[in-house]
Amino acid sequence: MDSATSRLRQLLADKNNILVCPGVFDGLTARIALQAGFDALYMTGAGTAASVLGMPDLGVLTLNEMRGNAEMIANLDRSVPLIADADTGFGGSLMIHRTVTEYIRSGVAALHLEDQPTTKRCGHLRNKQIVEETEFLSRISAAVNAREQSGGDIVIIARTDSLESLGYESAVQRLKRAITLGADVAFLEGITSKEQAKQVCEDLNPTPVLFNAVPGGVSPYLSAQEAHDLGFRIIIFPGLSLVAVSGAVKADAKYLKETGTTPGKEGSPKELFNILGLKEAMHIDAAAGGKLYEKGV
Repeated sequence: MDSATSRLRQLLADKNNILVCPGVFDGLTARIALQAGFDALYMTGAGTAASVLGMPDLGVLTLNEMRGNAEMIANLDRSVPLIADADTGFGGSLMIHRTVTEYIRSGVAALHLEDQPTTKRCGHLRNKQIVEETEFLSRISAAVNAREQSGGDIVIIARTDSLESLGYESAVQRLKRAITLGADVAFLEGITSKEQAKQVCEDLNPTPVLFNAVPGGVSPYLSAQEAHDLGFRIIIFPGLSLVAVSGAVKADAKYLKETGTTPGKEGSPKELFNILGLKEAMHIDAAAGGKLYEKGV
């Protein structure tokens, strides 16, 4: 069993705590989150689309782009579980089987699959389309079968975006049936109230339920403690890094354009490289008998 996956399952089994996952989308944001000491990370599809393609989250990413990013992040520290967005699985049953298998090989501890069509959009945008329940459940079955055949133990998170169009009862029914097929965690996207949030945790108990904290989205913005009190076992903050980075770069770019210089708050290159593992890299070279960095950098 993969150590990160085993660790994630241990964390999910602890009903007294909620797993808080910051959203990351590249090596730098992942390194910063790891140094902050989080127990798990979340790779956001929206952030990956923005970082890799410079495009919005509208179903434009391919399996190779998502898997490659997830593999890099998951292997920065293999003891810290990575939960990764897998969108719709990128195709039919065969493609979903491939997606799950490749995520497992990449060291990803958990992934979530949703019930939008492949022409999907961010879960907190309006007018989402939804596939038939049979197709959604087929996706979950394909994922479970891939897990079994690979010998892995990746955590499968069933996500439904059907709340807006089908209503609460139908959405929860989809999740219950996905759990019956072997999904480990439930993810009701677009929850509209704290009352609804509490209800879904009660209705799906004892299955762990994930809450998606998106400022300005359709759901109430909950703190980790508030989400835990309502019954959630995982809370993800997918926009954490993306909003912070885009805001900071936008402000500094504006300052540079207007003044011809930067605000002067940047750290040194060495400070940045220390975040990215400079000391570890130097130790690796020294342990192999290298002398490239013996006088320091």
